[in-house]
Amino acid sequence: MPVMTRDVLLEMEPEEDEDEDGDIGGVPASKRPFLAPHPALPSSLVLENLGQTTVTRFGALESEPDFLTPEFEEFNGKPDSLFFNDGQRRIDFILVYEDECRKETNKKGSNEKQRRKRQAYESNLICGGLQLEATRSILDDKLVFVKVHAPWEVLSTYAEIMHIKLPLKPNDLKTQSSAFGNFNWFTRVLRVDESLIKPEQEFFTAPFEKSRMNDFYIHDRDTFFNPATRSRIVYFILSRIMYQVRNNVKKFGINKLVSSGIYKAAFPLHDCNFSRQAEDLSCPNERYLLYREWAHPRSIYKKQPLDLIRKYYGEKIGIYFAWLGYYTQMLLLAAVVGVACFLYGYLNQNCTWSKEVCHPDIGGKIIMCPQCDKLCPFWKLNITCESSKKLCIFDSFGTLVFAVFMGIWVTLFLEFWKRRQAELEYEWDTVELQQEEQPRPEYEARCTHVVINEITQEEERVPFTTCGKCIRIALCASAVLFWILLIIASVIGIIVYRLSVFIVFSAKLPKSFNGTDPFQKYLTPQTATSVTASVISFIVIMILNTIYEKVAIMITNFELPRTQTDYENSLTMKMFLFQFVNYYSSCFYIAFFKGKFVGYPGEPVYWLGKYRNEECDPGGCLLELTTQLTIIMGGKAIWNNIQEVLLPWVKNLIGRCRTVSGAEKITPRWEQDYHLQLMGRLGLFYEYLEMIIQFGFVTLFVASFPLAPLLALVNNILEIRVDAWKLTTQYRRMVPEKAQDIGAWQPIMQGIAILAVVTNAMIIAFTSDMIPRLVYYWSFSVPPYGDHASPTMDGYINNTLSFFNVADFRDKSRGNPYSGLGNHTTCRYRDFRYPPGHPQEYKHNIYYWHVIAAKLAFIIVMEALRENQKDLRDNCSGRKCSLTLTPFQESMGNSRVFAKPLPGPARTPSETVDEDKPAAPAETGSGMAGERGMPTAAMVQFLGP
Repeated sequence: MPVMTRDVLLEMEPEEDEDEDGDIGGVPASKRPFLAPHPALPSSLVLENLGQTTVTRFGALESEPDFLTPEFEEFNGKPDSLFFNDGQRRIDFILVYEDECRKETNKKGSNEKQRRKRQAYESNLICGGLQLEATRSILDDKLVFVKVHAPWEVLSTYAEIMHIKLPLKPNDLKTQSSAFGNFNWFTRVLRVDESLIKPEQEFFTAPFEKSRMNDFYIHDRDTFFNPATRSRIVYFILSRIMYQVRNNVKKFGINKLVSSGIYKAAFPLHDCNFSRQAEDLSCPNERYLLYREWAHPRSIYKKQPLDLIRKYYGEKIGIYFAWLGYYTQMLLLAAVVGVACFLYGYLNQNCTWSKEVCHPDIGGKIIMCPQCDKLCPFWKLNITCESSKKLCIFDSFGTLVFAVFMGIWVTLFLEFWKRRQAELEYEWDTVELQQEEQPRPEYEARCTHVVINEITQEEERVPFTTCGKCIRIALCASAVLFWILLIIASVIGIIVYRLSVFIVFSAKLPKSFNGTDPFQKYLTPQTATSVTASVISFIVIMILNTIYEKVAIMITNFELPRTQTDYENSLTMKMFLFQFVNYYSSCFYIAFFKGKFVGYPGEPVYWLGKYRNEECDPGGCLLELTTQLTIIMGGKAIWNNIQEVLLPWVKNLIGRCRTVSGAEKITPRWEQDYHLQLMGRLGLFYEYLEMIIQFGFVTLFVASFPLAPLLALVNNILEIRVDAWKLTTQYRRMVPEKAQDIGAWQPIMQGIAILAVVTNAMIIAFTSDMIPRLVYYWSFSVPPYGDHASPTMDGYINNTLSFFNVADFRDKSRGNPYSGLGNHTTCRYRDFRYPPGHPQEYKHNIYYWHVIAAKLAFIIVMEALRENQKDLRDNCSGRKCSLTLTPFQESMGNSRVFAKPLPGPARTPSETVDEDKPAAPAETGSGMAGERGMPTAAMVQFLGP
């Protein structure tokens, strides 16, 4: 194929400034360090050929430059074909646009401008070495599909530019047999069918170099680059090809063309229909295999085919499903222990103190003080009978054991995942991925400032000065802080709602328990307030989530991170910080603030000088925290499944109904994929975010809800298959991307793990009644404080409720018109204070100080446990818990990765590095010796001197 040597750009005149797509670069062309690919040149010269383009100038709309356009071909009637009409050139990417001549619009000038930009872009693609073929839609003649093929010369040039690692020779090292090999018969039923999904062949790899092409394992040039790699390379080119210059500013990239409507879509092709194998024998049918062995409901019990997922969708999606699967496996143990603790509480729900609450001669005769001013009545303790029974289920000794267990579990999960992640890095050849990643096109577009690199002493281009960077950071931090304060304001609004509506429910609902009304058993003022506030809180959370997602993306775009990994990490931190406050703030309020600063009936504490602070039930706020977690966690799971399953299915169903008239026609593969939904580059980000928020619910507040791991386990088993079903059946194929690990989510989980130990210790100490009950059982039920001969829980309720003289009420509540239960001289309230008439009346008694001492001691013990976890993490960061390699692997380092430049000899350990000499580019690596030792003699012989 003759190689074109020119690029075509449109230069617009000043009168054509009205432009729908806006600027993505906004940088003068003279300062734009842009990659202008030239497949005829060596890759080293390609990188130097920056910003050197030939611009075709024209003024009037009628005067058109000499565009190179793709050839139009009719559909050849092969619906499963992945090739051009000649059957030789593989389709690596599809571009879809609506023919401007057939658009139903009156904006003729706008259509003409869009057509010229598209033609300039396609012309530059052809000049860059790509081959294009256009075909009209079978179902809608306004649509045109442009098929893109990258020939060998383009693929090999850009593989070197992108430092893509490719096979050198098959891996001949012996693999270490598993220690559990004798149990293969047990796990065989869980594995995928290896007769259908065959294990991938292992290779030694190295960054591709055209000058050493003969050293690579090239049996067939058409298959040397697999479809995923071909799509990556083509997308890299499409993202950097320019199409217009206006006011000396260049515009570029397929993303901007799609967002501005010039193209309708751009995507790589699925290789076949998910429900049946392709008729073409050369088709690998990987999509069909993934659906059958991974996404189909009948495969829900099977292990995931991670190698095939990684091969078809790329390492980024592969590592997500590997992490999700490992997290789900670890949840199995936590769920079993949680269910055991729940059953222990359920079998003991008729605990002694619950019986006292429900007993008509104990709880039925205890008159409780009003919980608000003027409108709230006196009430009998036994109206909380049912809630006290439920509280026995969750606030039992098993909950304490489970909280300690989860503190250990979360540490083990994170450390074992690090080992698994290291194995995947080794197996999937992503150990040195950071050296391969290229800057984002949006970052490159704004690199106008020249600075001197302090290490290499060479000139580099950056998008803004140090002062400009500081200003951007300050603005972004201010925006994030503003939205966090907005969330806190919404939480305060929910608190005010609680305080207000509790008064209404207290006035309207029954004041005593008659034992015959089933509705009255469950609907108390506290329960009604808790449930309605939790529902409203969930609705507010969902609304704020929708708004902040767009705000976080805008802030991150303004920051302008350098690489896609940096971009996603920055967005991850912002989104999680917001979600953390949004989802967990109400739970933190109930757990650690509600009922803690209420004073006593004679001296209540007021919010905003008007609203009296909320009080907990006589049994504490743990049951309300459980209710809050259940509603938010369950509601979030239901809402997410509706979004993830129903919405794509309904959209695709509507799309099929619109094209029902052409349903009898045979449609090509690219047209079938076009009618699928677009997942978007941040689609996986939202999947991670959903799971990390769930991880927070499972760990941070598990002391109040031991069934949380079970719910998370069931949800995740379904989530894996739902996500698999979406990817294989409802969404277009994503552009495969590399990923070394789960990114910023790892330190986020580590932070959650540390916080989880603290929050669960605080819940046990300050929210649960576990420690006051233990103090009473061992100290205050027996002499010298108690009257029982041996430790017992009898009399616990009477001992933990203090007396208050009704005559001591403040004016705001004296003369309560809703007393409802007759005239009373005293009432009871939840606190440890001396009774009226005591020399220290209404001061904290000795029981209070014993309880405080016990709570602090418990927190110290849990903190010591956290420190032990930290020591475990520190030890596992070193050699003790590092990935164990075979002697062969230790002798040659990573058996899959060669980081040294192929032409040169390996450096011995005794050689030194001249520090005055500029370091070699990081992309070429640091030598085969690396960190794990020298290469074997066989590999030195293979690589040559």
